[in-house]
Amino acid sequence: MDFVHDQMLDGRRFRILTVIDQWSRESVCLEANFRQTGRAVGQALDRSAVLRGWPKSITVDNGTEFTSRALDDWAYRRGVKLDYTRPGKPTDNGLIESFNGRLRDEFLNVHEFVTLYDLQEKMKAWQHDYNHHRPHGSLGHLTPSEFVQKWSVKPKEATPLQF
Repeated sequence: MDFVHDQMLDGRRFRILTVIDQWSRESVCLEANFRQTGRAVGQALDRSAVLRGWPKSITVDNGTEFTSRALDDWAYRRGVKLDYTRPGKPTDNGLIESFNGRLRDEFLNVHEFVTLYDLQEKMKAWQHDYNHHRPHGSLGHLTPSEFVQKWSVKPKEATPLQF
């Protein structure tokens, strides 16, 4: 996970928490707000975990939100390891950096935002397109949602006993 910064049409600055699944390349969470704290990051991850469960680990940089006591406590209570990159080495988390570049090029540089609600609605549509309609070469030209569907473990159907 990481952050991307931008501004509204009126100049107010905002930040977007970006979280992707390293296995499926799926955009798990895009959370925009004017202020992001370690506590807010934990709350956003809890909302994402409702559908997905908690990850075993999350790769993060050494930003203040990620090194905060609040996020450390959040991770400890949920059994999630925070895997910190080396300071000044964004290439240690190249997947999120690549994703953030796409978000900037395809979304932030294309749209203007009047309100936080406007930003959130447009961002939700972009995220849906990214996860469900955009094939990724690294996933065998499947979309992230197709990749998850193809490789997820499905429960076995009950078979009748044979004697």
